[in-house]
Amino acid sequence: MTLTNTSYKYQRKELELKALLEITQAINENQSEAVLLNIFKFTCLVHLEIKSLILYVAKEDVFEKKIAHGIKGSIPAELKSSQVIDHKETGELQLELEEGYSFAELETYLPVYHKDKMLAILFLKRKSEEHELDLDFTQAIANILVVALENKRFARKQLQQEVLNREVAIASQVQQMLFPAELPNSEELKGKVTYFPHSLVGGDYYDLIRKGKEKVYFCIADVSGKGISAALLMSNFQATLRTMLRSDADLEVIVHQLNYTLFDNTKGERFITFFLGEYDYAKKRLRFVNAGHNPPILCCEKSQKTELLQAGTTILGAFEELPFLEIGERNSLEKFIIHLYTDGLTEAMNPEDEEYGDERFFGFVEENLCVDPEEFHQKFFRKLEKFSQNVPLRDDLTLLSVRFA
Repeated sequence: MTLTNTSYKYQRKELELKALLEITQAINENQSEAVLLNIFKFTCLVHLEIKSLILYVAKEDVFEKKIAHGIKGSIPAELKSSQVIDHKETGELQLELEEGYSFAELETYLPVYHKDKMLAILFLKRKSEEHELDLDFTQAIANILVVALENKRFARKQLQQEVLNREVAIASQVQQMLFPAELPNSEELKGKVTYFPHSLVGGDYYDLIRKGKEKVYFCIADVSGKGISAALLMSNFQATLRTMLRSDADLEVIVHQLNYTLFDNTKGERFITFFLGEYDYAKKRLRFVNAGHNPPILCCEKSQKTELLQAGTTILGAFEELPFLEIGERNSLEKFIIHLYTDGLTEAMNPEDEEYGDERFFGFVEENLCVDPEEFHQKFFRKLEKFSQNVPLRDDLTLLSVRFA
């Protein structure tokens, strides 16, 4: 018994409605991507008179193969966006396939768009030449599927971003605990810091530790890289430093141990620039080590002169054993200020892509020699803001000024 054209059309519409119901119900139930793809494949094969099909779905710069059924020849697992040339004016799709691949056994293709963006390509072959494919309905149901997949991908990406944001926020809170809760502010010892992290989690570190009445340790450091990994590395570095300072170790021992610990943790793949100073009030003596860091500026009130503190060694973490180490020493120091900073300060840019640079900073220090740290920071950052004109920082910026009297 053969069906009339009318009864066939009614049966076809009934199957299409059933197919539409199945796919939309699965979407509403928030079924997984695998379930949605299986339902779509089943719908095409059972309800839509389709014998063979391939579905490629866009992901970044490629189209990934998500469904392939009834195909005998070799087809690529993905198509690069550059291989898919869409002639919208003529409605033609040109594919530049690598040798050995072919879609010749398929009859037609349907590009799936959303807001003028091609999200997928569906290749089809019908079961019988006697019946025409309802391309409009097939394209519509493919569009429903692909948009649902895109929404799932977006929701998954958003969820991952929310998790990352929470992790970064926690890391930022932990990192803030590394820094001194407050710096001393007395006639004898005064500290002022300004810190601008490039992102929520920075790779700069500063510290000021007083041991008893006689000694003060102060430091600044900058780890290579950014983000959570840099913050974790710096937290480990700080823990090692503070442990060594509690043990009354000499500067030379401290620096060698810091280098060994860093190299052991990173196998030479990450490094830290570092400056560590020690001032002894009783001996009026400053000792320091500069490990590849921007040289801090020493300003003596008595002589009204400045000096760069450069003696030390190379960056920490690059070599298992430091190739050389010199302990800098200055004696008979009573009233002086030291400005320590990271390269985010001198690498600040203006709209003309010009760096602020060392010379400008040294010039500013010369013009504001031995100015109170609080006033120095206020004046300097007004000047830097005027220079940069709101151009975003490229790196973390830290300026630590310490006055000894």
